[in-house]
Amino acid sequence: MHVLVATDGTLDTTLAATMVARLAGDTGRVTVFTAVEVPRQILSDLRSASSPDADPADAGVAYRREQAGDAAAGHWVGDDAFIAQYVDRVVASRTAALVAELKAAGVDVIATGVEGESAARSVLEAVSEHKPDLLCVGTHGLGRFEGLLGSLSTKLARLAPCPVLLLR
Repeated sequence: MHVLVATDGTLDTTLAATMVARLAGDTGRVTVFTAVEVPRQILSDLRSASSPDADPADAGVAYRREQAGDAAAGHWVGDDAFIAQYVDRVVASRTAALVAELKAAGVDVIATGVEGESAARSVLEAVSEHKPDLLCVGTHGLGRFEGLLGSLSTKLARLAPCPVLLLR
């Protein structure tokens, strides 16, 4: 059985690893997945602070101009590489404990993640790509509007094309 575990790093790793290892079995595999939200607007804001018409009274404009040198606003080389490194670090930090427990239990496991603006959309795309037999997701995460607009786990339970196990 192939199990995809979607996490934002707040899952109880012992509970999740125990449950998922049992479900995956000796011949199964597990994909631990996370979606990382990157506020790309901040890059535009930083670039605009370095533009010639930026208001020098704004905090940080002088520093950003010093850092940008003669680079044209909006064309800083390395934005995507910088963000990719950030996403890699966040994916590793959110998945490391669960991956370690699953490996200790003898489970074939990989960790992966993507940059995405919508966690639900990112998880559903991962389910579509990896085609797991089961999606596991926690019921309490980092969402700010849980209960007000509906939680990620509720959306995934309604929209996932495979069975969903909610972990509390």
